[in-house]
Amino acid sequence: MSVEEVLREARRAVDEVIPTTVRITDIEFEGSTVVIYTKDIEEFTNEPDSIKKLAEHLKRRVSIRPDSSLLDSIEEAEEKIRNIVDEQAEITDLYFKEDTGEVTIEAKAPGIAIGKKGRVLNEIKAETGWSPDVVRTPPIPSKTVKDIRSYLRTVRNERRDFLQALGRKINRDTRKGEKFARIIALGGYREVGRSAHLLHTRDSKILIDCGVDVSSSGSGTPYLNAPEILPPDTLDAIVLTHAHLDHCGMIPVLFKYGFDGPVYCTTPTRDMAALLQLDYIKVAMADSRDPPYGSSDIREAVKHTITMEYGETTDIAPDIRLTMHNAGHIIGSAVAHMHIGDGDYNVAFTGDIKYDKTWLFNQAVNKFPRVETVVMEATYGGYHDLQPSRLDAVEQLKDILVQHLDRAGGKVLIPVFAVGRSQEVMLVIEEAIRKGDAPEVPVYLDGMIWEASAIHTAYPEFLNNKLKRKIFREDENPFLSPSFKQVDSMDMRREICDSSEPAIVLATAGMMNGGPVLEYFKAWGDDPESAIVFVGYQASGTMGDRIQKGYDHITLLENGAPIDIEVKMRVHTCEGFSGHSDRIQLLHYISSMRPPPERVIITHGEEGKCTNLASTIYKKYGIESRTPWNLESVRLF
Repeated sequence: MSVEEVLREARRAVDEVIPTTVRITDIEFEGSTVVIYTKDIEEFTNEPDSIKKLAEHLKRRVSIRPDSSLLDSIEEAEEKIRNIVDEQAEITDLYFKEDTGEVTIEAKAPGIAIGKKGRVLNEIKAETGWSPDVVRTPPIPSKTVKDIRSYLRTVRNERRDFLQALGRKINRDTRKGEKFARIIALGGYREVGRSAHLLHTRDSKILIDCGVDVSSSGSGTPYLNAPEILPPDTLDAIVLTHAHLDHCGMIPVLFKYGFDGPVYCTTPTRDMAALLQLDYIKVAMADSRDPPYGSSDIREAVKHTITMEYGETTDIAPDIRLTMHNAGHIIGSAVAHMHIGDGDYNVAFTGDIKYDKTWLFNQAVNKFPRVETVVMEATYGGYHDLQPSRLDAVEQLKDILVQHLDRAGGKVLIPVFAVGRSQEVMLVIEEAIRKGDAPEVPVYLDGMIWEASAIHTAYPEFLNNKLKRKIFREDENPFLSPSFKQVDSMDMRREICDSSEPAIVLATAGMMNGGPVLEYFKAWGDDPESAIVFVGYQASGTMGDRIQKGYDHITLLENGAPIDIEVKMRVHTCEGFSGHSDRIQLLHYISSMRPPPERVIITHGEEGKCTNLASTIYKKYGIESRTPWNLESVRLF
């Protein structure tokens, strides 16, 4: 059915379902959604079944929105809202969603902004036409979140045009002939880094992740010159499972070279990805390398991003429907479940998963309506990759802190990834100090950790229930502990390095392939009273990997000149903090999956770990398992 036919059918359905007294001003596609504009929005509010009937009739998502003539301009509405809401509510931000006619009001005292029995909200609606939603101001302000919201406001007209054009592209006619689907390995197969998969069907091409191997001495990019992906504007969409650079780092390159389609991900993933991509440019320039893209390419990616909630389903191509599910790895991380054709096939891309509840997130989802093939990571899929429990890891870390901080001037350096591991370690250290299980010393956060933590508090719905309750109901925010100190200048970093007082430092980058962690290692690497603690994966060949393996000398560059550091720091590894599933968890993820898959494709792991995990899955469960090489193609049907 063509776009025009779908719209004509929508108009017929509206005539049948909606009373003639309701004024419909326009019907249009925006992305995969049929949008109906009306001057009588209250009629739909009072009759929610009518929207459901329309969606069932059209077999598409339906959104009812107020005609633009009913809404004040954003500038007028903002001025009126600030006049209506009592100053004691302390409004910190307003962001308008023109596509839905809603305005979100962030306030420190949300009860005052709502008013008794919603009086204030009703007044805002009557005076501006916008539907207000009040949320509590995040406890840590995020510059990234604020900047992205501000930017999206400036490009709202371009974004509306993009969504309308996308709607017509998604709903184009499909071709005749034999159907097929295949997965092409473009990066991250039998290796860790530069993850990229192409799902190719008769009618569409979807790129799942497009990362960069930051530990590579070369470009570390996926095979973006493969003929199946060229030119980039032939791609229907990009689906991003989560925001780590080995999954999102090269997405702006595609926009630089002509891609102008959508990127689908969760809202925290969009914001975290932009933060890490901007930092990737900064690090490249600091290392005298030309970054592969600029900040304008990151902005294009943000402008073209369509965010989704967990459990939400949307059409992303004429023959592919996407649902995002919690992956438990970092904030916003998702398992991407694809439904191909009219019930032809289902495939799930796990991205990185944690099949265990952590201090931050619920465990990864492995229950789907239907799934034939699972593309799964194997970072810790090797025979000996068994992680201690979270509780054992906590006890180990507390022992390390006591052992070294009780010494005169002892320091504990913890290299961390800004997103995920740093927040988990922060929670553990905060609780240990608060309960007296670790010495009360300053905990310095260097790199992007503070900003990444702010993004966590901006999206509490993506955290586990216990942490949400603690922050927003019990008013006990562990991220705001007085023990935590943000390192916000080179001078402060230098003072910490030169200080004789004991301290804990969490610093990026997690694999020590750059970032401020190197400055602390230069200062303390030869100090036998201090310790370095690894809490995350160390890719083979990285500096973190060499230190973890026991190298007694490390060569670093300082002002372009090599310096030799004798490693006398005590080296510890706390593996229980990993955001990846270990071997047992990966096997349980597959064995308890419902319905059970027919095939498992293993990726994102060193070659021996991938082949070992695939062999075990086949032997234990009788499920076909494969470990392709990069550039191989696997036909699904």
